[in-house]
Amino acid sequence: MGKGPLSGIKIIEMTGIGPGPFCAMLLSDMGAEVLRIDRKGGSGGIPNDPHSRGRRSVAVDLKNPQGVETVLKLVEGAHVLQEGYRPGVMERLGLGPDVALARNPALVYGRMTGWGQYGPLAQAAGHDINYIAITGALAAIGKDKPVPPLNLVGDFGGGALYLAMGICAALVSAQTTGKGQVVDAAMTDGATSLMGMFFGMQAAGIWKDQPYSNMLDGAAHFYDTYETSDGKFISIGSIEPQFYALLRDKAGLDDTAFDAQHDKSQWPSLKLKMEAVFKTKTRDQWCEIMEGTDICFAPVLNMEEAYHHPHNQARETIVEKFGVKQPNVAPRFTGTPSEIQGPVPSVGEHNDEALSDWGFSGDEIEALKSCEAI
Repeated sequence: MGKGPLSGIKIIEMTGIGPGPFCAMLLSDMGAEVLRIDRKGGSGGIPNDPHSRGRRSVAVDLKNPQGVETVLKLVEGAHVLQEGYRPGVMERLGLGPDVALARNPALVYGRMTGWGQYGPLAQAAGHDINYIAITGALAAIGKDKPVPPLNLVGDFGGGALYLAMGICAALVSAQTTGKGQVVDAAMTDGATSLMGMFFGMQAAGIWKDQPYSNMLDGAAHFYDTYETSDGKFISIGSIEPQFYALLRDKAGLDDTAFDAQHDKSQWPSLKLKMEAVFKTKTRDQWCEIMEGTDICFAPVLNMEEAYHHPHNQARETIVEKFGVKQPNVAPRFTGTPSEIQGPVPSVGEHNDEALSDWGFSGDEIEALKSCEAI
């Protein structure tokens, strides 16, 4: 049994890519027992992908009626089923929520899609960039044109994190009422939810619906990244007046023009002056001057540099496990500490072991092999 606040919770994960495995990783890290249903003959996704760590794999032929029945029998002993297919796919497989909840009325049935289970775009293909495009988020990021923020906002932030939160909330409800339910996590919904503060700022008249014209989108000279003399970058976030005063002191910004911190008409010229100042020293030299102060400063690091940064080292934020540098567990719990539960499984690696642990007899497992359901 895994260690963490979800220890004892059993989750069936229908194999997927990107945000689906990430959600399952979070739940596994928190101690849930995650059993991944892989496609028989499938590849299992990206080798050594941390998002696939900490679960076991059973390879099932879902075109075989006995394979479908195998999953339904697993559902009977599960707390959660998680899937990320297009709307209707699980129903066509014979594994939709009505069928699953009939087998296990307390089941939490977690569904994650880009567009949601219904709506005009529900059946359309898409990726993170498309999902955040209709939320207002993509339009607000970038200068000369919208820039995709990796797939952090839609897939992982707006999708996986909201599904994980929804699953945990539905688990609490199921344990209280004995009744399961469907969790419909749409990346468009989640990414829009993440934009709540900006909708509020717009309503208050302090946010312009134009890229690179607001305090938090790179327009302000005191909230941006700057290149240093060695071609690297630092980040500055000196919003509050006391932090801004310290920035001016440490960077030697004596020009009285910097007194007009919040005069947007002055931001372009002040930014040019700051660009010139920060190019006079290397990134490491600016770190010696500013890092650890209340300027709100940090060097901009690549992933390898992030692994070696002293703060990340002290907190073991990035660890090397099973031969792969990867993020450690998050968040952290004092009473029920989480941990990385195991390595990335290969497809079907745990057919016999996992099915046996989930209640299948040896004869049943052999019968499934004989009819090529697993």
